[in-house]
Amino acid sequence: DVSSPKHGKVDPDNMPHVGGNTWAGGTGGRDTAGLGGKGGPYRLDAGHRVYQISQAEKDAVPEAVKRAAREMGEKAFKQRLKEIQMSEYDASTYERFSGAVRRQVQSLRIILDNLQ
Repeated sequence: DVSSPKHGKVDPDNMPHVGGNTWAGGTGGRDTAGLGGKGGPYRLDAGHRVYQISQAEKDAVPEAVKRAAREMGEKAFKQRLKEIQMSEYDASTYERFSGAVRRQVQSLRIILDNLQ
């Protein structure tokens, strides 16, 4: 069961973590920032293979936990914007322009990685 969203512990060795509710950047778990899980406050990719839980499990998360996760994610987003001295308007403008060229940038990254 989910209880309350949190960032989670940071693994200094960046080992892959699947399931549970301890590690930030894990996959398929609960309550912590990561990918493929449920009840976490925001997505956090630690660069590992993603294990996805079922949509039915995600839908079963209580509304109070979903609301708390959204609030925590929004707070973390605003804090990050403050750290990089960006307003919410700047972020939405950046996202609009970035989204328009996202595929081309990804293709260019693949080409450059292959050249290296």
